Amino acid sequence: MIDRTWLDAAKGDIPQWAASMPKDADGTTIDWDWVRSLDLMHGISVLLALAADGEQYGETAAQPQLGLDQPELTPQAIHDALKIDYATREHLESIIAQCNSTFMTDYDRFIGSYRLPRALAYANRRLNDNINTLLHLGEQQHLWVVSRERRGRTTVAVLRPYSGSRPSNDDQGMLNLSGETGDASAGNTAAENSDVKFPTTVALDDIQDRTAAILDARAERRKAQRFQKRAGDAAMARANLSGATSPGGAALPGGAAASGNATGHHPKPDWRDAYLPGRDVDAVMGIDIETTGIDPARDYIIDVGFEFMNMASPRPAGEPETYAYEQGYYAAGDAYGQSRLAFGVPPENAALGNALIAKLTGIDVRGRSSEAGYRLFDEWPQAQAGLLARLTQQPYVAHNATFEHSWFMLNVAGYAESYRAGRITIIDTLPMSRQWDPGAVPTNEHPYGDNTLDAYAKRQGALDSAHNERHLGLEDSHIMLVAMKHHLAALKAQGKGPWGSTGRAGVGGKSCGRKR
Repeated sequence: MIDRTWLDAAKGDIPQWAASMPKDADGTTIDWDWVRSLDLMHGISVLLALAADGEQYGETAAQPQLGLDQPELTPQAIHDALKIDYATREHLESIIAQCNSTFMTDYDRFIGSYRLPRALAYANRRLNDNINTLLHLGEQQHLWVVSRERRGRTTVAVLRPYSGSRPSNDDQGMLNLSGETGDASAGNTAAENSDVKFPTTVALDDIQDRTAAILDARAERRKAQRFQKRAGDAAMARANLSGATSPGGAALPGGAAASGNATGHHPKPDWRDAYLPGRDVDAVMGIDIETTGIDPARDYIIDVGFEFMNMASPRPAGEPETYAYEQGYYAAGDAYGQSRLAFGVPPENAALGNALIAKLTGIDVRGRSSEAGYRLFDEWPQAQAGLLARLTQQPYVAHNATFEHSWFMLNVAGYAESYRAGRITIIDTLPMSRQWDPGAVPTNEHPYGDNTLDAYAKRQGALDSAHNERHLGLEDSHIMLVAMKHHLAALKAQGKGPWGSTGRAGVGGKSCGRKR
């Protein structure tokens, strides 16, 4: 029995969040009463109501269990449900997107828990599954054709009229459902063609996925805010009587104090540099996750692999020296404490499948339904607690660690609180590749250098050139740690990286501590 009572309990945190976060990521005032009204336990999609009460849209034979085999809904019902669910998702995701910065800058610790954002993300994942089900149902009824297209910063579902329809020039974005043209290729069922209760058209323009436009607008606002801040800082620095330093003591941008030499040229720092290891790092845990997509508020964790390795000291005595990885050519070497965990997806997600993830990882979510006995990571408190205990024992390492971090924030109970308290340290091998690997030189094909895990592991001798990154959690964790250890040993011998003039003592990595 899955205990979902924590979802309703999370609403008890709303007063704390309402006092600290009046607006969402898009600058819109948050209606916290609306948030409080959401049925997080049972689902927030209109499609669920339609499945429970088909009479709402003139349908019969109610189906309490949502699925692709439920009784056919009218075209207008599908359209209206999709429109409402899209609006709900937009509203909810804009709130979730603002929660991280609000929580991390809550220096007075007025907000005690990150439970509410996790609960909203839990509900949003199921809502997203239902949206995809509606898109599929619309395709089944030949209401539209769905294509997944890259738009700006994300991939969105684009709806186009079914090819059998013949919209006029004055009716673009509309699909004729009346069957009056006499063209059976329109794909309507016999019932649709004979039943006058059906509308003649379904609009597509108002049910297009607006995610790309929202993210682009949000990025433009952040860019403008950064520009304003830099301009303000520069103005304050120019007004400083010293003419050389800003009020905080930082070097005046472009001034003599900033250059320090005739050329004044310094490489632009990268925000990822905060995740670089220090010269004293030793015991670490490497971790990699595989997911059904890239959005932690929409997708699911389906595979987790982690293992331990000491970067300087010998492997602890008594640890097994061998481990059977999926790749027979992998040798455990200095790694120990290996573990892999498999998780499932809801039935709605499994029913639709995921060809991209199946091709990439070999994991077919159609066989990972919770109905087939697979536990969902966001419904398994014991798995979350066990992972959190390991994440706090020592620094954890990931390649592009901000990806893992963002997923843990919205999936692991207690992670956000532990990170804010400074109990979690994150090391990232991606900036190690960017900053310290001379093989990662920019090319026309890779303007910022080839810094994929596959390329980095091959350059550092952790992966044979004849083989590729496996895209499974444990196997990718292993080649990442082997590459990191090889790389650190070479840097130490050369007096570079952590042992260079700009290197840091201590463990290094990114951590968050309370600011006083």
